[in-house]
Amino acid sequence: MSLPPTLFLAPLRGATDYIFRDTLQHHFQGWDCAISPFITPQNNSDFPDKTLKDVLPVNNPGLPLIPQLLTNTPEQFLILSRRLIELGYHHLNWNLGCPAPQVAKKGKGSGMLPCPDKIVALLDTVLPELEQLDCQLSIKMRLGYHAQEESFALLPQLNAFPLREITIHTRLGSQIYRGATDVESFTRCLELSSHRLIYNGDIISCADWHTLQKRFPQISCWMIGRGAIARPFLAEEIKGGECRDLSGRLCRFHAELLTRYSSAFSGDTHIIGRMKLIWNFLINSFPFAEKKLLKKVQKSRTLSQYQDAAESILQTSIPHSFSNIHEEQKKHLKTES
Repeated sequence: MSLPPTLFLAPLRGATDYIFRDTLQHHFQGWDCAISPFITPQNNSDFPDKTLKDVLPVNNPGLPLIPQLLTNTPEQFLILSRRLIELGYHHLNWNLGCPAPQVAKKGKGSGMLPCPDKIVALLDTVLPELEQLDCQLSIKMRLGYHAQEESFALLPQLNAFPLREITIHTRLGSQIYRGATDVESFTRCLELSSHRLIYNGDIISCADWHTLQKRFPQISCWMIGRGAIARPFLAEEIKGGECRDLSGRLCRFHAELLTRYSSAFSGDTHIIGRMKLIWNFLINSFPFAEKKLLKKVQKSRTLSQYQDAAESILQTSIPHSFSNIHEEQKKHLKTES
């Protein structure tokens, strides 16, 4: 009997913060681990608790968390790593995948992929100290920024390093989240890498995962981002759960999320803004909801208006199976942050 897949919650900046992650864990099962939205090291910072609120262990009591760093400077990388290790973390993730133009143009995230020598140089510097501190490093990357050949050139060089694993989002950085994923290039990555690879990219439904699992039976770990917010119960579906009382659980999930954001943020604008971002994805759990209902959510300006609009969607019936509608739903997924 094969073991169940390991499912990682991908980082989506502005969406999968500690409140979302903890609330998700309260209401839906199947998620094994989460990567935090990236933390950018700051010059001359000792990283007090208030700047690391999202990754403080006290705020992450349930779902195991791996903090993610975004930098191209070894010195900054190590300063932040030491602080995270002080907090008790022994596995960190390096972001080589962020496609945001304001990040990539600085040679960070996926913008670093055209420069494999810089990547290797940073690893040469930071990994010996991380090993001494009993800390493992993994990487989350794209297929490249401009072309797939960038990952094809990098991956063999990474074989020399004791990385825990490498997650590959099967798009280019220049695509951001547009266009199709490149499954064929992931096949080439498997041939080139000696590390454990994790597949990431457009797993929006259980059917998507089954298709990929048949294509890559050697892959045991999968990372899901937008699909996890679109269908918080997706991990249960993939692992063969019955997904009972989805309507009630989604209502309770939404209610707790709104309550916790109301406590964390001041003013209707901030609270509603966070919930609107979630609804850009979560609407896909309600395929029978009329499009005008989401527009009503997006146009709300007060908490009262928002709650009325959200309640209209939450009262919409949920299908017993999503297998025949997931392709249409994909068209409505908004771009990740």
